[in-house]
Amino acid sequence: MSTPKLRIAVQKSGRLLDQSIQLLKECGIRIDNGRGQLKATARNFPVEVLYLRNSDIPQYIQDGVADIGIIGENTVIEKDKQVTIVQHLGFSKCRLSLATPKGTDYTGPKSLNGKRIATSYPVSLRQYLEREGISADIHEISGSVEIAPNIGLADAICDLVSTGSTLFKNGLEEQDVILTSEAVIAASPKIDGERQAILDQLLFRVKSVLAAKNKKYLLMNVPTDKVAAVTNLLPGMRSPTVLPLAEEGWSSVHTVIAEDKFWDIIDQLRTTGAEGILIVPIDKMIL
Repeated sequence: MSTPKLRIAVQKSGRLLDQSIQLLKECGIRIDNGRGQLKATARNFPVEVLYLRNSDIPQYIQDGVADIGIIGENTVIEKDKQVTIVQHLGFSKCRLSLATPKGTDYTGPKSLNGKRIATSYPVSLRQYLEREGISADIHEISGSVEIAPNIGLADAICDLVSTGSTLFKNGLEEQDVILTSEAVIAASPKIDGERQAILDQLLFRVKSVLAAKNKKYLLMNVPTDKVAAVTNLLPGMRSPTVLPLAEEGWSSVHTVIAEDKFWDIIDQLRTTGAEGILIVPIDKMIL
């Protein structure tokens, strides 16, 4: 009897595909990149990757055709299928925002009462308008939403924004954020026990990879009588490791620190007596 495989749905092209495959690689799972393929099997882990249209993935997960999917949270919300988000991934971040032509007299969401709004996300927009008590005419279109005000189709748009450059090029101004989104792992309600066990193993690996992001291993030499002062500056994991050096009166201090936190305290560390400071990348971190 063959071993069951966890079926993972990913978008068949685009940046999210590249990031999804990269995440699997960082989890030690070797698989082809899938370009031109519909399905691929990992060589060293019981998973099978299905390359699907992004908008179809929530339906496949709900139906149990795929056990999990790596997909944008915004798509999960928009499609409103019976799936469960089991892990946020921290990449492919964006926001769903309202935008209007520059120079529009916009004083808040209520300014959209009676207006026409073009969007590819009618479900999310409708929920937002209902929450805000706004009555507006939703024009559902697919692709090139940002052109709608310029051709007289709508007074405003609701679309995904990453950098805002597309809005700027089309003479639009971002006004209000409806929701924020990032890539997530979403799971099917029909996943069985054997595949759930594989998913648990995968999630353990994913969490180890994510825990290491923006974390660095920090080593430094410190006069032994300054160790307490230095360790008090370090927002590390639990307690730093302190080891005696061959040279009497000196110790080596080791800890894990967020990279952005290090730059806040580097001058304090040096002033306190730390020398030979090294920052080493971390590939995985098991908590």
